[in-house]
Amino acid sequence: MDHLAQIARSAAPATAVQFRKSAYGKKGLHDFLRDVLAIANASLDGNRYIVIGVAIDRNGRRKLYPVDRNDFSGKPAYETLANEYIEPPLRIRYQAVTVDGERLGVFEIGDCQDRPYMMRVDHSELLRRGDAYMRIDNVPVKMGRRQLQTLFENKFRDAVSASNIEIGFPGDIIHKDLRIATHKLDKLPSAVASLKLTQLMEARTRVAGATTNSMLARLTHARLFGSDQPYESRSSAELLAEMQQIESQYHDQDNHFLFAQHRSDVQLVIYNQGEEAIRDASLTLVVPNHEAFYVATRLPLRPVDGGFVERTRGERSNYPSVAIRGKAIQVSAKLGDISPGAPVEAFEVPLRVCAGDSLEGRRFGVQYSLFAQNLRAPAKGMLRLLFCMQPLPA
Repeated sequence: MDHLAQIARSAAPATAVQFRKSAYGKKGLHDFLRDVLAIANASLDGNRYIVIGVAIDRNGRRKLYPVDRNDFSGKPAYETLANEYIEPPLRIRYQAVTVDGERLGVFEIGDCQDRPYMMRVDHSELLRRGDAYMRIDNVPVKMGRRQLQTLFENKFRDAVSASNIEIGFPGDIIHKDLRIATHKLDKLPSAVASLKLTQLMEARTRVAGATTNSMLARLTHARLFGSDQPYESRSSAELLAEMQQIESQYHDQDNHFLFAQHRSDVQLVIYNQGEEAIRDASLTLVVPNHEAFYVATRLPLRPVDGGFVERTRGERSNYPSVAIRGKAIQVSAKLGDISPGAPVEAFEVPLRVCAGDSLEGRRFGVQYSLFAQNLRAPAKGMLRLLFCMQPLPA
């Protein structure tokens, strides 16, 4: 962390270091994606940095503009957005640093050896699929055909073939299908709480002129919530407002139910059958999004003494990057170098999913793309998730 603060405090604008006065926020995502593309495609070795909260004038004098703590909350999730829209996936981290008592932000982008980095899908009319930028003289410049061709030629000069790579689910052999157990989700904590409130509201309306402290309301409350939770007089409007907050109120309990108690783990392996190591590899999966198919975007909080606590930074960073957009779920992970001769696991911490019983008997296709610095073209293919009823315990 000290080296990031030192960069924010004293580095000069350069090809590998960009300064920005204010946070990108939700309104600046176009600029964020463009800047990340540009600095990732810059012709240099080593890590690159975008420093947030620093303005430098023509005389080299810098002024600090503190960054709000909320900008580091994951809303927007900058790292996830970068890997959702940019391919190949990047190693990118956004961290808060303190300089002269002020909170600043630094994006650290890992050594970018798999250029060119390009837009994977459209973000807007101004940033479309296939667009690429390069940072030249501290300015992001859109790349043309000749620049892209040069990067591709350099990439392919000593490249290896994707035909030497096998990807699948682990086992005695590498499998192309994975069975996922389905579960009844009617006991999901938010669903249980929602049903109780619905029944309480229905009981209130069944008796004309019933007051908030009526015997019916008290008896219904006792039946639904038990004697441990004392009766409170609440109007219909208050109950309706509580209904609307249930999903956020039970967020941690729901995640524990789905991704700890009823989870299935998804792991992949990559087998390099060639004679040369695959350098700086990264993997992307695209899975259909369905209302009964849940994928953890992060590890659930850990239950402690009746509550929930955050996991360590190391645990969180080892989980794959997950982005849920519309009809698709994208999962990405950086793998580093893959030596030949033995399968290696794709995820340090397996992807956690949960499937509702309405998916029983169905199957989902999983598209994968493996990128690497020395691959002539990405290794692409299709795997399958097969949803089946969970066997009864013996």
